[in-house]
Amino acid sequence: MEPLSARGLPRLSWIDTLYSNFNYNTDGYEGDAAEDGKSQDGSETLPYIDESPTMSPQLPAPQGPDGEAVSPTPPEGLLAGGDIEKGLEMKKLVLSGFLASEEIYINQLEALLLPMRPLKATATSSQPVLTIQQVETIFYKIQDIFEIHKEFYDALLPNIQQWDEKVTVGHLFQKLASQLGVYKAFVDNYKVALETAEKCSQANGQFQKISENLKVKGPKDSKDCTTSVTMEALLYKPIDRVTRSTLVLHDLLKHTPKDHPDFPLLQDALRISQNFLSSINEEIDPRRTAVTTPKGEARQLVKDGFLVEVSESSRKLRHVFLFTDLLLCAKMKKTAVGRHQQYECKWYLPLADLTFQTLDDSDSCPSIQVLPEYEIEEMKIKISVLKSEIQKEKKAPKGQNRVERLRKKMNEQESWLLLNSPTIPFRIHNRHGKSYQFLISSDYERSEWRESIQKLQKKDLQACVLSSVELQVLTSSCFKLRTVHNIPVTSNKDDEETPGLYGFLHVIVHSAKGFQESANLYCTLEVDSYGYFVSKAKTRVFRDTTEPHWNEEFEIELEGSQYLRILCYENCYDKSMLNKDDNEIVDKIMGKGQVQLDPQTVQSKNWHMDVIEMNGIKVEFSMKFTSRDLSLKRTPSKKQSGVFGVKINVVTKRERSKVPYIVRQCIEEVEKRGIDEVGIYRISGVATDIQALKTAFDANTKDILVMLSDMDINAIAGTLKLYFRELPEPLLTDRLYPAFMEGIALSDPAAKENCMMHLLRSLPDPNLMTFLPLLEHLKRVAEKEPINKMSLHNLGTVFGPTLLRPSEAEITKGQQITSASDIWSHDVMAQVQVLLYYLQHPPISFAELKRNTLYFSTDV
Repeated sequence: MEPLSARGLPRLSWIDTLYSNFNYNTDGYEGDAAEDGKSQDGSETLPYIDESPTMSPQLPAPQGPDGEAVSPTPPEGLLAGGDIEKGLEMKKLVLSGFLASEEIYINQLEALLLPMRPLKATATSSQPVLTIQQVETIFYKIQDIFEIHKEFYDALLPNIQQWDEKVTVGHLFQKLASQLGVYKAFVDNYKVALETAEKCSQANGQFQKISENLKVKGPKDSKDCTTSVTMEALLYKPIDRVTRSTLVLHDLLKHTPKDHPDFPLLQDALRISQNFLSSINEEIDPRRTAVTTPKGEARQLVKDGFLVEVSESSRKLRHVFLFTDLLLCAKMKKTAVGRHQQYECKWYLPLADLTFQTLDDSDSCPSIQVLPEYEIEEMKIKISVLKSEIQKEKKAPKGQNRVERLRKKMNEQESWLLLNSPTIPFRIHNRHGKSYQFLISSDYERSEWRESIQKLQKKDLQACVLSSVELQVLTSSCFKLRTVHNIPVTSNKDDEETPGLYGFLHVIVHSAKGFQESANLYCTLEVDSYGYFVSKAKTRVFRDTTEPHWNEEFEIELEGSQYLRILCYENCYDKSMLNKDDNEIVDKIMGKGQVQLDPQTVQSKNWHMDVIEMNGIKVEFSMKFTSRDLSLKRTPSKKQSGVFGVKINVVTKRERSKVPYIVRQCIEEVEKRGIDEVGIYRISGVATDIQALKTAFDANTKDILVMLSDMDINAIAGTLKLYFRELPEPLLTDRLYPAFMEGIALSDPAAKENCMMHLLRSLPDPNLMTFLPLLEHLKRVAEKEPINKMSLHNLGTVFGPTLLRPSEAEITKGQQITSASDIWSHDVMAQVQVLLYYLQHPPISFAELKRNTLYFSTDV
């Protein structure tokens, strides 16, 4: 995948950078040097419509920063007093930029004229490539336009080179505007010229080769001598140029004092240009039909974003654009280094023909291949490790080259993650039979796309068919119109951008109100992770009510997250009320909303209460955040009673047991009724239920078994995980942690086996006696993977960092190198691999382990 620039935007030339400081309306003008078809190094861009995001079918009148049509008269008092000198300097900068873009434009016109002369010469020979009439039609008025602008350029250049406050240029722009009649003739012929060129290319291979590879000279100070451009792209330049010149006139007036001789001349040139634009708006046929709906209404971009399409049984990253009358699916074209990014249309579907229901049951969508979750988790860990390495290399002398290599590798891995993470299908169908399938990571996005399309379909839409020219122009316009500029991977972010939060977000979903009718209601919570949103928790269903009161607390792990989303659903028990996405049954979304996770707000010790409003519904919730570096710290318990936070040998001695009672009871309950539960140990339990169980176990309540039998199974699984997490030191001990890290890294299988078994034997007896039954329990859970979707890899990912964590000393040592969030990720992959090694190992007996003599050092 071609990596994007830091923000996914094209590289801008110095002219664009200069213009960006002039408060130009970017809907109408973004600097000629880049927009006129060249990047800094002279590379080509495809032609595209110079329209505002409303995509008016007209050539836009010049606009000011507020988007209003510009009057030839600049605002009063704009250049009063001491601003005059500054204004004249700005005027010079505007002229310098425009002169640079004129040079590019002249080179483009010259590139068109270069083949015209030999084509015309051979037209009267015995072997003509084109006829005289075809040559004159395709290149109509190009020679005249070239001479007009060459004369203008040659006259303007010395004025800029010898600039002072007395220099006048208004007469040059007035003359340029007076010759716009030549453009009128070009515009009238434009459609015929394109059609003729296309027909000639199809009929004549020699001309096709010429038209696809015209050479444009670079600017004088450019290192690149020439750039290859298509004839079709170059023929569009004169149409694009008229609006550019008109917008520059407005900016010149803005920085010209009223008493300057240039002012009335520039004002007159702007008046002529505006009148010209108004007179030809309805006559640019290909341009008009490419940007208007069949009913003649303005085609607007409503929504766009990156989606994963299932195409030819594989996943493809697409940029999807929803216009007022059609859906366009595009991919980013691979371009040469230094060139602007460009889009290629893969398909488009008129909204009038779009349906969410398949009309033919035999027309099945492509099958979805879902990767095992452990592969996704392993890739996240690899990315975290790379982030840590990048931070280290930034501080190292001469580490910049390695940083770039690491960034490239991280970009590739994040792109892989973007392609393989989404699993929720979003299907659309053409009434005429063709079906398309996207994969989305969140029900939130699927709902937004569906609702946006359905809202547009309520209008009286007509099916449209775009010609190849219209489609190319529309696709090219997408680059400027897009609202989502960059692929959502962290390697596209600037270093100064917020990296998001790493740690644990505690959320209490209190209540909701605003429902019109009683329903069975529940909420889900989503947070963003590695570019996509992931569902993390779900409240219980509150039945038959208009004001549900859940008051449920959840602990959600954040991985660079910046947003929390809450979705409110109606649980559909009545099959007649089911909302179907093809053959998939989904509950009805009653409302959805999101809040930004502001570190300043959520990182306080106190709960922060908030309300999300969604379609008239208000959901009340509270949240607080614990950073990962704080969650890593294990605080030894000062109490000797209870079981949470108490050393495991103290608990087993007090209970006179080999394995803590809490571990035995939770394992037994999970195996009794939770082993078939989808996502067991991965799905969060309700925090209030977990706290209730924690209190009961600490108090050694007599009715604990009754509580366990009545409690939600995810809360019981969560209680077991919490027990291991709150141990004063991890189950596999601080002392042995470095040795576990070294042992799992061994390459020789025999040496690794000896080392890993020796380390188990080195554990204190209570720790080992607890670890072995837990190991066998997790293996039994994994045996039900086809039902519960929890493989050994998944379970290793969940429990590895809980049972095996770096000690306080390791964390302190690591903090000298990098940030706390990176410390966590640095060894996670190895921690998971350690537990996975034992999970994949044949059954291990405590007695046999202690009895065996291992040929390995007894020093750890």
